[in-house]
Amino acid sequence: MSSLSAPNVTSTDLNAEVFEKLARARLLAEPPLINGTHASGDDDLNPDAGIFSSDVRHAAVLIPIVAHAPLSVILTERTGHLSSHAGQIAFPGGKVETDDASPMAAAVREAREEIALDGSFIEPLGYLPTYRTGTGFIITPSVALVRPGFHLVPDPAEVADIFEVPFQFLMNEANHKIDSRTWRGNERRFYAMPYGERYIWGATAGIIRALYRRLFSA
Repeated sequence: MSSLSAPNVTSTDLNAEVFEKLARARLLAEPPLINGTHASGDDDLNPDAGIFSSDVRHAAVLIPIVAHAPLSVILTERTGHLSSHAGQIAFPGGKVETDDASPMAAAVREAREEIALDGSFIEPLGYLPTYRTGTGFIITPSVALVRPGFHLVPDPAEVADIFEVPFQFLMNEANHKIDSRTWRGNERRFYAMPYGERYIWGATAGIIRALYRRLFSA
């Protein structure tokens, strides 16, 4: 695990150089064990819900921090016909395949397939601890700095839209709301970060919350 010693900064202080130093200091340098303790997940706000599926699948997502001034984060809107998480806001990502060298490699591959983000623009920085979803995924969040100049094209089979959100907005705890819905007959609470017409919630919001805690609450 990487050392948590790092400059005492806030999200308002960050440019690409400062963010890279902070991320390398506080993120995990190596992928976390998927059969280890999950530091966060859909049960964070529902500790007694018993929502986890026994059919566990390993996935990886890319958290692409774009080195704009100010920093921004690339997110996608999933198409409405997908079998899981249809229409939701998501990071690029998907199943970790047996021939992927690492979860980061899987996340970079998925970003290329889903939104045509060329790997030459991506600088991997590290990992968050795994995030477990109620739909049976153990997700390895892979954080990277993305150099501007890329051209994105959504895969129409998976991605309805691509957009960017200011990093400072996502790293402001005041924007981390707690909402609830009824799911399988029970009330389920979750993090949500509404941004304009975009409703960022569920696992994506939970991973953003985990990134905030790792960078600024450790």
